[in-house]
Amino acid sequence: MRVNKSVTMDQQGESPRPGQQIIEVMMPTYAMNPSETEKCFPSDAKKICQRALQAQLDNVVYDEESAKEWILDIGNVIKDGVKSLGIPRFKVAVQVTIGQMRGQGVSVASRCLWDIGNDNYTSTNYTNETLWANAMVFVIYTD
Repeated sequence: MRVNKSVTMDQQGESPRPGQQIIEVMMPTYAMNPSETEKCFPSDAKKICQRALQAQLDNVVYDEESAKEWILDIGNVIKDGVKSLGIPRFKVAVQVTIGQMRGQGVSVASRCLWDIGNDNYTSTNYTNETLWANAMVFVIYTD
C-alpha cells in the first residue's frame, strides 16, 4: 500500500507562512507482488466485457462510421469497470475490435511479455446478424 505522507508546519507546531510551498513526501512500499485482495481475476473482467458488448451492440446493425464510436464507448466502459474492481497498481489496457459479418473467418490474437504470476488477461466475443466484436483486457502489475 502506498503511503501518502504530507508534512506541514502545523504538525511541527508552527503554521506555514503565506505562499510557503508544502512538500508532499511519498514513502516507498517495497511491495513486489499484489496482496490477495488486490489481484485481478479474469472472470470478473470477462463479465464486465460481456455486459459492455451486449449493452452497446444488442439489436444494432453494422455501420462503419458508428462502429468507430462504439469501439471507443465500449473500451471506456470496460476500462472504467475493470478499474472499479479495486485493483490499485495495475495498468489496464483494453482492445476492442468490431467488424461486419459477411461469412468470413476472423482471428484476433496478441502476444505479450509479462510476469505470469501477477499479470493477466481476458478475451470475449460477441456476434449478431450483422456484426462481430472482440474485446480483450490486459491487466499488468506496475509496482
